[in-house]
Amino acid sequence: MSTVTPPSPRPASTPSPPPASTPTAAPPPTARKPALDWRIRFAVLALIWGFSFLLIKVGTEGYAPFQVTLGRLLFGTAVLAAAMAVKRERLPRGARTWAHLTVAAFFLNALPFSLFAYAELTIPSTLAGICNATSPLWGMALSLVALSEDRPTRRRVAGLGIGFIGVLTVLGAWQGFSGLDVGGTALALLASLSYPVGWIYVRRTLAGSPHSNLSLTGAQLLLATLQLAVVTPVFTTLPSAFPVVPLLAMVALGALGTGFAMLLQYGLVAEVGPTTATMVTYFIPVIATAAGVTLLGEQLGWNTPVGALVVLAGAALTQSRPRARTSLARADRPDGQP
Repeated sequence: MSTVTPPSPRPASTPSPPPASTPTAAPPPTARKPALDWRIRFAVLALIWGFSFLLIKVGTEGYAPFQVTLGRLLFGTAVLAAAMAVKRERLPRGARTWAHLTVAAFFLNALPFSLFAYAELTIPSTLAGICNATSPLWGMALSLVALSEDRPTRRRVAGLGIGFIGVLTVLGAWQGFSGLDVGGTALALLASLSYPVGWIYVRRTLAGSPHSNLSLTGAQLLLATLQLAVVTPVFTTLPSAFPVVPLLAMVALGALGTGFAMLLQYGLVAEVGPTTATMVTYFIPVIATAAGVTLLGEQLGWNTPVGALVVLAGAALTQSRPRARTSLARADRPDGQP
């Protein structure tokens, strides 16, 4: 997943760190040290999200893209519903909150998940994973327009320019984009653009929500599932067969790549803070590329990994902030799950 916007209030699927306590304050009596070190959970999260593009590819080999997305959301929602039941969390209340979450569900889940699924009908999973890494670049460009508190700096503008050069390198612009499926690549880039659009909307509408992040996330995925449940029967027909491997890929994509991954990220942000937790973004295209090449036999030209590294360098620059500001204004940053 990729960080998209500068520091923001609590978004619907990224938890905020717990409030800082004074040095003399005793820890909460219910606080428990996680069984696994955060570095291990960080690595697991990177692997899960990195392999998501491979799972999408395998899923679309047996089912229509909308069906893959619906299955993904359904199983992801089931995992979060179970987590909410265990923690005795309730769904948020208020018509306005649900209206905002409906928009967030569309831009952060229903739309990008569907676009990536359709994109991978014609492009390799490696390219889809790299396109996902452009989300921070889109986010920086959009935030400068939509969020008045975000001021352009030389470093961030340079990062945007470097990232753009990286995208052109991945696409082989000097070759006239020869051999590139323009439609599929455009869908993947639109999917990566959808994430920052959603996060900016969340930042402007759900800031300071009294509901927990787990509650908001569960409601958001539920709404996205309902959106796909309406759309899927209109554009697809019931499969005449149910291939096992694509079905298992769909289940893993939802239960692990969506539901469980969100819970992992929730815990990481609470423990080590959003800045460290969202660094997982920069491992996703590396893992997606390795998985696609080794397990799916996808071809990889020299420009793909080189361009991906340039994109990540540019994305890192767009997200960097002066130490003084960072220490005073550290808050949640959204993820850009595939």
